[in-house]
Amino acid sequence: MRRAELFGVPRVRPWSWQAFLLGLVIVAASALLQGVCVALGAKLYFAAFLPSLFVLALVAGVPAATFAALLTIPLVWWAFIPPFFEFTPLTSANADSINLFCLLAVLLIGLADLCRKTVTINGRGGLKPSGKGAATNSQ
Repeated sequence: MRRAELFGVPRVRPWSWQAFLLGLVIVAASALLQGVCVALGAKLYFAAFLPSLFVLALVAGVPAATFAALLTIPLVWWAFIPPFFEFTPLTSANADSINLFCLLAVLLIGLADLCRKTVTINGRGGLKPSGKGAATNSQ
């Protein structure tokens, strides 16, 4: 049986070790891109991580994307929030940035999961009519 693909990109089973390894690789690649952005003067701490979380959730599922999001928070705190490469107490602005990232990550991962399920349903031929509508009166 052929697995559904999303625009030609093969999907990974959600709880497999390949999914979590892909999450780790995507977090590392996003950290490199974020490092370049910080070197160019950007102060958006989570800018490179949000799109990659969405793509990861599409390809590997919710568990791997959640793992990547939880891995991203201490990584950004340590590497990109000044002073760099040390854990210091968070200011209220930095805590707000982390809270906003958590909110956006939950929303993006949820949206990607809905897209993933839609692709799965469409790959099976769409929704089948049940014969009875939801508003049908049985009297």
